[in-house]
Amino acid sequence: MAWRPRRLIPLLEFLVPIATLLVVIISYRIVTGSGQPDAPISPSVAALLLGANLVAFMGLMVLAARRVAQHRAARSELGGKARLHVRLVAFFSLIATVPTLLVVVFASLLFQVGTEFWFSDKARVVLKSSESVAQAYVTESKERLLGDILAMSGDLRGALTATTVDDPRFAPFFARQVVYRGLSESAIITIDRTGTPQLIALANLDKRALDKRLPPATLPFLQGGQPRITAEAGDRIEGTILLDAASKTYLYISRQSDRDILSQAARARSALGDYIATIDRARALQLRFNILLMIISLLILALAIWVAMTVADRLVRPVNELVAAARRVAAGDLSARVHNAPTPDEIGTLSSAFNRMTRKLGEQTGAILAANGQLESRSAFIEAVLSGVTAGVISVDGARHITLVNPSARSMLALDEPTEGRALTEVAPELDHVIDSGDREVVVQIVVDGEARTLSVRCVAAEGAHVLTFDDITQRLADQRRAAWADVARRIAHEIKNPLTPIQLAAERLQRRYGKEITSDPGVFERLTATIVRQVGDMRRIVDEFSSFARMPKPAFREEALVDIARQSLFLHEVAHPKISFSLDSEGLAPVMVCDRRQLGQALTNLVKNAVEAIEENPDQQAPGVIAMTIRTDGRRLRLVLADNGPGLPLERNQITEPYMTTRKRGTGLGLAIVRKIVEDHLGTLAFRDRPGGGTLVELDFDLEALRSLDTADGEGGGADSEQAKIPELTRSGIG
Repeated sequence: MAWRPRRLIPLLEFLVPIATLLVVIISYRIVTGSGQPDAPISPSVAALLLGANLVAFMGLMVLAARRVAQHRAARSELGGKARLHVRLVAFFSLIATVPTLLVVVFASLLFQVGTEFWFSDKARVVLKSSESVAQAYVTESKERLLGDILAMSGDLRGALTATTVDDPRFAPFFARQVVYRGLSESAIITIDRTGTPQLIALANLDKRALDKRLPPATLPFLQGGQPRITAEAGDRIEGTILLDAASKTYLYISRQSDRDILSQAARARSALGDYIATIDRARALQLRFNILLMIISLLILALAIWVAMTVADRLVRPVNELVAAARRVAAGDLSARVHNAPTPDEIGTLSSAFNRMTRKLGEQTGAILAANGQLESRSAFIEAVLSGVTAGVISVDGARHITLVNPSARSMLALDEPTEGRALTEVAPELDHVIDSGDREVVVQIVVDGEARTLSVRCVAAEGAHVLTFDDITQRLADQRRAAWADVARRIAHEIKNPLTPIQLAAERLQRRYGKEITSDPGVFERLTATIVRQVGDMRRIVDEFSSFARMPKPAFREEALVDIARQSLFLHEVAHPKISFSLDSEGLAPVMVCDRRQLGQALTNLVKNAVEAIEENPDQQAPGVIAMTIRTDGRRLRLVLADNGPGLPLERNQITEPYMTTRKRGTGLGLAIVRKIVEDHLGTLAFRDRPGGGTLVELDFDLEALRSLDTADGEGGGADSEQAKIPELTRSGIG
């Protein structure tokens, strides 16, 4: 049965908001429904609506409080297992909700039933009847005064046509009108040019001002000839009427009435107005009262929830402290302690036991840490040694997962991401095959970033694990091959060079001696001897390249203008190949570089010649050939870039500087090897890249500061002089 609450609560969280919305909508429709919108709602209906809204909103508050309690519990040390907050909130909410709901509904019902009479028709009839009686007296008095003022105004108009106000006969006539009609006071008032009322005849007037008897605001109304009857004086009923429009003359009369009756009529009218206004607001007042009850009840529930959370915090705090201390111990902090409870209850006893346990654990762990200190120092020493050795070291466990990789191994294998924990076959499958082979020392070929490397690997097994140490012998093997090829070239040049001169001399002598004596097909004889001389020249060129590769002279470093060297290397080919566009860009600078002018010029000439041959031998070349040389310097380093729009680099781009590696039909494979040797002798680097849009980029990078230290104005120049005669032939030989 434990699963039901867990499934019921989410269902309630979904249904209660919907039910609350429906209750609010239904309540609104009932309150603003048709019929008598101002009449109060039936007490039973109002209590039912109040109860329904209270239940809905209390349900929302309880569910929201449950969420808050769960969030507070989740932030505690117990996490999701801290259920005391939730249970206390539910308990206090239940205690506060049921009594509050019953009391509020009962109070609403009791109050509304008690006040129901005051909004009934009986009360309305009583007030209207009393007001009608009082108003009947006032109305009768006004009608009598209206008849008197109409008759009196007619009499006065007739008298004034025969006499004037100043006539002595007019005053008795005016007095008789007042007496005969039972008036309390009367006056004839005229308005002068300034708009001020002036009294021209009076009878029994009191001390009130004329503007009180004839207010200026009433003059527009009186201009139409209608009389004005009011009972605003409090103890009398007054009347005013226009006598003569031309002279702006008005008649004022009043009759004394019972002050109490008039005041009672005014109070009855005011009471009836207030009652009607209250009736009009009866539903609004009823709603305000019920809303106030609902707000008070919700505040009581909120207070109960707050108390529940506060009590839960106080009860759970010691448990949370114990859990926090236990987690600190689990994290390795054995100095964690909890505060003992002030009372020796269960939690206090548990806290004391926990403190004793952590104290003993700290003492035992101290001994273990002291024993492990030496192991850690040895491990740090081993790691320091591994990080300093040039050989790569990789350690794997029994499952062949990597446990240790030193920096040299990362550099050789180009490992950027963390490799500890990964399988060796994912990182370097070639090294994984070494373990399978069972050999202790193996030479392995691997490809790193598209470049082939040769590694000398040693494998040692130890208790199911393996330690692989390896060195990168790629350069060593290349040096060995270069040295071997140099020795071969030297031997070949020695063996071939000796018979070349006699052969050439013999062919030339035959041409000179017997060229004129041959009468049978002399042209063939001449072509044959010329072929011998030409082929001997080609063989001499090949021998010279072998000699240059095998025995490069020692460079003589002096300050030279690099732009002049570059311009000369381009000029030789620009004259011979007018169809190709040559350009040199040095940004107007004339950088000075410490170098061997002859060797560096030979290297640039070979690179330019190689670009020319690439363009001429490209069968797909349609655009005009372009060769551009760019020189840039930043003060310390100099960078020279040679670009062409030829076919681009071959697939064997990583081997094109190896001796006797060529893709040309007539190449020997020594040109780029010689260029690389010259660049390395000048402490520079040589790199080949693809040119954007097609073609090749050759980049030469030199350290000017390092080259300045090699400047020897009176250095050895014998090597350069001894080989000076070979420069034209090496330049013409090209690169393979």
